Amino acid sequence: MANTALLNNVTHHQLKVITRFGAEFGDSISSALVFPTEFIELQKEYPILFRQHPETKKYQATVLLGLSQNENLFLNSSAPSGWAAHYIPATVAKGPFLIGMQHQDSGNSNIPVIHIDMDHLKVNNENGYPLFLEHGGNSPYLEYIANVLKTIHQGIAIQDAMFTLFSELDLIEPIDIDIDLHNGEKRRLLGNFTIHEEKLMELGGDQLERLNKLGFLSLAFAVITSMTNIRRLTDIKKSHK
Repeated sequence: MANTALLNNVTHHQLKVITRFGAEFGDSISSALVFPTEFIELQKEYPILFRQHPETKKYQATVLLGLSQNENLFLNSSAPSGWAAHYIPATVAKGPFLIGMQHQDSGNSNIPVIHIDMDHLKVNNENGYPLFLEHGGNSPYLEYIANVLKTIHQGIAIQDAMFTLFSELDLIEPIDIDIDLHNGEKRRLLGNFTIHEEKLMELGGDQLERLNKLGFLSLAFAVITSMTNIRRLTDIKKSHK
C-alpha cells in the first residue's frame, strides 16, 4: 500500500526523484492506462486500445507497450531517459506522484493537489532531480509533473462522456490482434476494442458535428491511426531477438 503524503516545500525540501525508467523501478509493464487528453500525442508512437471493466462495463483507454506479459518494448538503457519514445504516457511519466483533492474553505470547493508516495523506488534524498529550488519555488521537474497530473485530471473529467458518445453512435467494436513475429511465433491479443472506421465514415453531418464540437472526432481518428503502431511493436520485438 502506498505511503502517500501531501507534497509541501518544507517537509519535502530535500526530496529528490529519479527520472529514469527501467525494470528495476517497476516499469516492465505491457500496457498503460491512458486518457483522451493525450491521444493526439500517443497516436504517434503507441497502439491505443479500449478495455472494458469486467464489473462496471465502463471503457478505459490503454496503450500497448509489449506483446508478452510484463514486457515493455520501450525500455531501452541506451535512451537518455531509459524510455525509447518521445512521449511517455502520463500514468507512467507521473512516477511516484498522485492527484489528491483538498477542500478549499474560501471557495467551499475541492481543488486538485499533488501527493507523493514516499515508499516509491524513485524517491530518495540523494539521487535524482530536486522537487524544490534551493531558495524556494517549484523546480522545473515538479512543474513538469504538475502538467502531467493535469493531463490525467482533465482526461478523467471527459473520458466517460467520450465513451458514452462513441457507444451511442455504435463506434466501438471488439478487435482480436493477431501478430506474426516471422520466426514461427504467433500471438493473439484478446479482449480489446477499437473504433469502427467504416461506421465512423458513414456518420451523418449532425452526428459528426456532435463529435467535432466536443473534441471527440479527432480522438476517434487518433485511435484508428494509432493501430499502425502495432507493426512498430513487432519490429522492436524482432530487433531484441
